[in-house]
Amino acid sequence: MAMVFVGHDWAEAHHDVYVADDQGKRLARGRLPEGVEGVARFHEPVAPFIEEPADVVMATEADRGLFIGATVAAGYTVVAVNPMSTSRYRERHSTSGAKSDPGDARVLAEVARTDRQNHRPIAGDSDLAEVVKVLARAHQGMIWSRQRQLNQLRSTLREFYPRHSLRRAGFGRRAHHLGHRPHAGPRPATLAVQNRCGTSPGGPAASRRRTSDRNSTGPTQPPTRSPDRHRRRHGHVDQGPGRSDCRVTTQIGHLETELVERFEQHPDAKIIRSLPGLGMILGARVLGEFGDDPNRYAEAKSRKNYAGTSPITKASGTRKVVLARYARNRRLADACNLWAFAALTASPGARAFYDQHRAAGDTDHRALRALANRLVGILHGCLRDSTPYDEHTAWGHRHQLAA
Repeated sequence: MAMVFVGHDWAEAHHDVYVADDQGKRLARGRLPEGVEGVARFHEPVAPFIEEPADVVMATEADRGLFIGATVAAGYTVVAVNPMSTSRYRERHSTSGAKSDPGDARVLAEVARTDRQNHRPIAGDSDLAEVVKVLARAHQGMIWSRQRQLNQLRSTLREFYPRHSLRRAGFGRRAHHLGHRPHAGPRPATLAVQNRCGTSPGGPAASRRRTSDRNSTGPTQPPTRSPDRHRRRHGHVDQGPGRSDCRVTTQIGHLETELVERFEQHPDAKIIRSLPGLGMILGARVLGEFGDDPNRYAEAKSRKNYAGTSPITKASGTRKVVLARYARNRRLADACNLWAFAALTASPGARAFYDQHRAAGDTDHRALRALANRLVGILHGCLRDSTPYDEHTAWGHRHQLAA
């Protein structure tokens, strides 16, 4: 039998599918419920037209979830299409501006039929890699959340203590920058200040002063409301930002322990950790975001494009501009940036590469992005050949060219 092409449009409560043959003729379409029932019903309109699961090519905007995981496990070829690309394909089929979930499913079926070679296939990662990805994302998300809380607390303290040096107390702007220690918690001095200020935004003394000033008719009249009553009224007794951050830091520590244990169990962990700048946490993030399917990336360029480290070029006539890739996996891009920064002190070759770009006029961020792009290519070669990192092999050819 011929190939069958499926378009899948995902929603929270249902899935719209459109099934077409190799000529674009509609074979079936429908709306399926979320969950196991929807997965079971999906095979019914497809099975009569195929002999093997490999005969099905499905295009979708979602790259995770029960429905996608079940189709990949069944042996179907599933390609991920960026929603921005879907909107452009929609304009190619219709200029009216109309949009609907069934209509998007039909557009995606056409993408699978005509342009599947231009989109990234969704590969099936191992269960262990999926566990590492979930733990790494939860760990990173809690770190980002804690940093937002610390920034809010720092802003509040600056209003109430304008003359106090927050930098000495551990609240400097770069005090908790994740580039140096991605899993590090707040400084002990910071936690002490948070606990001290946890009962009131301005501290106990400030709370008493504000209460006294608001309720006094003269400079010596005592307050009519007690400080404790004032704090209870405004909800500043049982919890504060300091205690909240302490709890988050404890949870981050538990997640980090489990993440390290799972990452060490993966067969690629030794190769990943051999690269300069990749420790347990960053290595786990890189593994989780890249996945471990050996057939996902056809070449190093594909892996670089997915990481967002490779540049894009806009050329028209005599004008040519090279720009950073803005459509990318944010979590993976953040991990690669920290990886490149850490590699500067761990690898002489990486440092020389960075210095060469800086000498050529590149900014710090652009030179780090170029280094990250190079490191991703090295990682691809190491995983492809199942070979640990070697400093001379990775950078020896550049030394020869320089000589």
